[in-house]
Amino acid sequence: MTDSSHTPPKFTKEMKSTHKILIPNMAPLHFSMLQHILEDEGYQAEILQDDGPQIAQEGLKYVHNDTCYPALLVIGQFITALKSGRYDLDRTALLITQTGGGCRASNYIYLLRKALQKAGFGQIPVASLNFSGLEADSGFSITIPMAKKLLAAILYSDMLMCLKNQISPYEQTSGMTEQLTQKWIQDLCSEFRQGKGISHSAVKKNFDKIAADFASIPHTVVPKPKVGIVGEIYVKYSPLGNNHLEDFLASEGCEVNVPGLMGFVQYCISNMGETIKLYGGNPFMVWLSDFALHYLDSSEQHMASSIRKYGLRPPTPFLEVKKMSAGLIGYGTKMGEGWLLTAEMAELIVSGFENIVCTQPFGCLPNHISGKGMINKLRAFYPHANITPIDYDPSATRVNQENRIKLMLAVAKERLQASNDTNTLQSTHATAFATK
Repeated sequence: MTDSSHTPPKFTKEMKSTHKILIPNMAPLHFSMLQHILEDEGYQAEILQDDGPQIAQEGLKYVHNDTCYPALLVIGQFITALKSGRYDLDRTALLITQTGGGCRASNYIYLLRKALQKAGFGQIPVASLNFSGLEADSGFSITIPMAKKLLAAILYSDMLMCLKNQISPYEQTSGMTEQLTQKWIQDLCSEFRQGKGISHSAVKKNFDKIAADFASIPHTVVPKPKVGIVGEIYVKYSPLGNNHLEDFLASEGCEVNVPGLMGFVQYCISNMGETIKLYGGNPFMVWLSDFALHYLDSSEQHMASSIRKYGLRPPTPFLEVKKMSAGLIGYGTKMGEGWLLTAEMAELIVSGFENIVCTQPFGCLPNHISGKGMINKLRAFYPHANITPIDYDPSATRVNQENRIKLMLAVAKERLQASNDTNTLQSTHATAFATK
């Protein structure tokens, strides 16, 4: 029986030096850099690695199964960690992100506090990581230097993810790409500790170095099915949330493309301006939104230029992705991943990744509308689009999910083989013609 009058403890400034902060692992590559940044700022932080189906079962004890699946997993991962005996519960705190939008993610913190009280961990304080002013009285705050590091870290992580995904399927020595990725994470975090690698010029120089290093990995490009992953932000990136989808696709011989996290950050910034344009308000917010987007776009353009210089495929800058929603979906569709989800699918198709897994928590209305609900519209624009929506839920079995993906891959492999046969035939005809 829980005490409804219980007032959840807040994370205070004094706890910065006394408490270890546990963080759910949404995007492993990005969050590993987040942990280092928090430690540089004087926090004790740990990204949770607890995995497996037992996490969902633990979450189900404290969260209704009609609630968003990512909330269930995040809370299950927290409570599993607290029950593990690895931590001093009087000196442990939790950190959770809040989007501040119409998504249920804004309410995860309240669900978490309720679950903690029910599980007997009511003394554990919860801090909020957000840029929208929620939990304004929290002792956890994002300073300007910290915000600069976070933005730089997202850009670097997006680049590393992009290059890792397009080199690792073709590397001649297994594991080289992963080793280089981890080396760059350590090197960049070392620069952050020294106050380096953050300025516009420093980021640009590092982009060149990173691209050169990845291009130098011996690799042989052979025809493989190209598969993009889109969807709700947690299940798109989290191996726990999507049952290690990227690993599964790699085991099926695919090259995987996952849009970067900076796209979602810019989507949130863009929506600030679009709301004013659609419904009225302070025009200064439109200017501020546009200014921030063009500032970040310049960094993305530098990244793209560095990657192209070494013959690799760069991620498409956000402002170009945004234009791809034209004729498909309006900018007023901005709950959850909104129009960005549709635009990312269009961008993937245009970039050659016409095979797409659209990941969505079961019952996530924004994703069912702008993800699954837009598939027919996308196919009308792009007839070769091969998109399969996959629901992630405690009741959805991994084998069923993978079997559905295999059906999509069967089409992808059949088309790839047909394309290879056509290219071989054309090459044979060209050779025969040249010898006459």
